[in-house]
Amino acid sequence: MCDCCFTKDTNWFRYRAAAIIVEDGYVLFAGNELDDYFYSVGGGVHVGETAEEAVVREVLEETGVRYEIDRLAVIHENFFRQETGTLQGLNCHEICLYFLMKPRGTRELHSNSYSCGVKEEMPWIRLEDLDKYKAFPSFMKEYLIRKPQGIEHIVTGRPDDI
Repeated sequence: MCDCCFTKDTNWFRYRAAAIIVEDGYVLFAGNELDDYFYSVGGGVHVGETAEEAVVREVLEETGVRYEIDRLAVIHENFFRQETGTLQGLNCHEICLYFLMKPRGTRELHSNSYSCGVKEEMPWIRLEDLDKYKAFPSFMKEYLIRKPQGIEHIVTGRPDDI
């Protein structure tokens, strides 16, 4: 399937769906041996796929576990300039829908995930320790501490800043 993303000149856009998975004071992130940061579990929405379908698919692919959606939590517009990797030198604009997933009562995973041929790890990070890590999205700790009930629209980076 084809992700909803495109590159034009020096600009890159992506539509993404991601999960907020919390179990007993820990939040789940993904990482890999090439990158020096952690990132949310999720990925690109395929053409013809809903964001809900995409997040359930991505979570299953990455964790090996079928989580259920609790609710849509955050609409995140993220502007950044990529300095390394496959998007090096591009002005990036990503729109991501973050879904809060229902807890399962266990942190057990069956992950065997690879992204672009690189093995991914799935660390559970204590919420209180999250600021000790380079983890994206950067708003996650503050958001989870506040425990908002509605849908939030969060913008990070600005087009003028990239």
